[in-house]
Amino acid sequence: MANYTAADVKKLRELTGAGMMDCKKALDESDGNVDKAVELLRVKGQKGVAKREGRSAENGAVISLLADDNTSGVLVELKCETDFVAKGDKFQAVANTLANHVAKTSPADLEALLASEIESGKTVQAYVDEANATLGEKIVLDRFAQFTGGYVAAYMHRTNPDLPPQIGVLVELDKENAQVAKDVAQHIAAFAPKYLSREDVPAEVVESERRVAEETSRNEGKPEAALPKIIEGRVNGFFKEATLLDQPFAKDNKKSVQKVLDEAGVSLKRFARIKVGI
Repeated sequence: MANYTAADVKKLRELTGAGMMDCKKALDESDGNVDKAVELLRVKGQKGVAKREGRSAENGAVISLLADDNTSGVLVELKCETDFVAKGDKFQAVANTLANHVAKTSPADLEALLASEIESGKTVQAYVDEANATLGEKIVLDRFAQFTGGYVAAYMHRTNPDLPPQIGVLVELDKENAQVAKDVAQHIAAFAPKYLSREDVPAEVVESERRVAEETSRNEGKPEAALPKIIEGRVNGFFKEATLLDQPFAKDNKKSVQKVLDEAGVSLKRFARIKVGI
């Protein structure tokens, strides 16, 4: 029997995040040598990465990172298979490391992020694969957002108090206003607008909504003369649901979000909303 103690098992678990039985087996195979056991677990873990590729990663966390002066901010979504792993310190440490890397390197897109070097000789993709191996679950990094230039704020929402944030919102105002930034970010978290303004909705989407409105109105037997007004009203209803600035404000539905911003004397330059798995 290999010569190791309960303290060795504990140390190995802390170093690798592997389960107790896996740690004991690795210590048996390495004759109690913790360093060799770490290598064994990493090798076995990497072999398991390919096996996990087809599995679903619908749990996880959204991590935010803001500059002290609120001139920039980052959101990163890191997904895993179970909420048990999502609430673990090691998983969240990986997510925070990735958020810091995004803040420092400002990658152009996800492909650039995954290919960038996060440690000497190690890409982000390799770092995520290593986390996959260590944590024993499929770990996926497939979304991030980064704003720089205006006044940037974030709102993080927990759908379960025992889990890390599942929804993250990043907003950028043209000037500082912490209260409005917070209120609008909370509104975005709750109402999930798809676009900032009407101008941001693709023309083909508007035309599709218009066709649906016309067909629905005709099927309902609406008078031909009234169709233009009815169709326009339904398209406007789509805008009020899909575009942030047209939405009734969460804290006062008699005002639009645009009205709230106007009254505060600020403009919302852009926003990002990330919900784990969606």
